Amino acid sequence: MDKKQYEEGIKAVKQEITSLGNLHPGSLTIQTRSHGGEYHHLSFSHMGKGHTLYIRNRDVEQVKKEMENYTKFRELTDKLITLEIEYAKYRRTQTTNKNLR
Repeated sequence: MDKKQYEEGIKAVKQEITSLGNLHPGSLTIQTRSHGGEYHHLSFSHMGKGHTLYIRNRDVEQVKKEMENYTKFRELTDKLITLEIEYAKYRRTQTTNKNLR
């Protein structure tokens, strides 16, 4: 890859990140009450602490979408960091090659 390709790739990933929408980490499960009935339970960790939330049935689809967005966010940030590392190596290589001339 050359400088332009790295920069375009980084820009594209950043644009994708900003277009994700609402995010939420965690896992959503259905729990059964001892006296009957079910409810949705969202578990997640944030800043080193565990959290749990009860989710109303009407909110389940939105929470699922936020969780999908969060997963995509994590994938994109990994991709961005990888591109940034590769681009940094490329820039240092180019600088070293120029100094050798």
